[in-house]
Amino acid sequence: MIRREGENFTFLGVVHLLPLPGAPRRGPGLAEVTRRALHDADALAEGGASGMIVENLGDAPFARVAVDPHVVAMMTAVVAEIRSRHPAMLLGVNVLRNDAIAALAVAAAAGADFVRVNVLVGAVVADQGIVEGDAHRWLRYRREIEAERVSIAADVRVKHAAPLGARPLVDEAADLVHRAGASAVIVTGKATGASADPADAEAVRPALGGAPLWVGSGVTLGSAPPWRARADGAIVGTALHDGGRLDAPIDPARVVAMARALGL
Repeated sequence: MIRREGENFTFLGVVHLLPLPGAPRRGPGLAEVTRRALHDADALAEGGASGMIVENLGDAPFARVAVDPHVVAMMTAVVAEIRSRHPAMLLGVNVLRNDAIAALAVAAAAGADFVRVNVLVGAVVADQGIVEGDAHRWLRYRREIEAERVSIAADVRVKHAAPLGARPLVDEAADLVHRAGASAVIVTGKATGASADPADAEAVRPALGGAPLWVGSGVTLGSAPPWRARADGAIVGTALHDGGRLDAPIDPARVVAMARALGL
């Protein structure tokens, strides 16, 4: 499931997990990671968001390919608690930088609705090095673990990266849906908190065959109304945190204001 029934626009907040145990940067421990995640999930639910994506942002710098097993176990525990607490919300999982296997496993075990995959097809150069998509393997794995109900939302020209080969953006977006099995496509800016280019959204939307187009970075109270008309959903992270700081909790008042700005 990629959208709630009867909903014309999807507003997803991001639950940015604090560093998990074993991350390159010391964190506060799993109990505090879970407490903060539940606080942020509650703020999103009470403020009018459609749902949320849980991601291990605090684990930066990220593994290039597969994360360690404890990351899968700990994220499953956190996501399962959020699902139990908010059964009606859309719930997604993103295991950074690009571990779709781990994300699908977490989503299947914890009852999430979808995963976000930063590089589903093609290859990019990122701060982790060369990151490659492997839709063939990942879709087979999803079937093997009987998790076909878990949808895939995929980035096109994901932030913090550059494509290895030059192809028209529209072709890349179309391949995500028509060849790689993505249920939604995400356009982003160059970095976390950076605005996406409206021209990119306008260019790719007709090529998606009706699949939802989400804007995945840089949405603010000021830019929210125009994006409401250009996209089918918005993933909002930075603008919802207290003071716009990713290490701070999500501010419930900011969620309410964003929901209103998006016309919800």
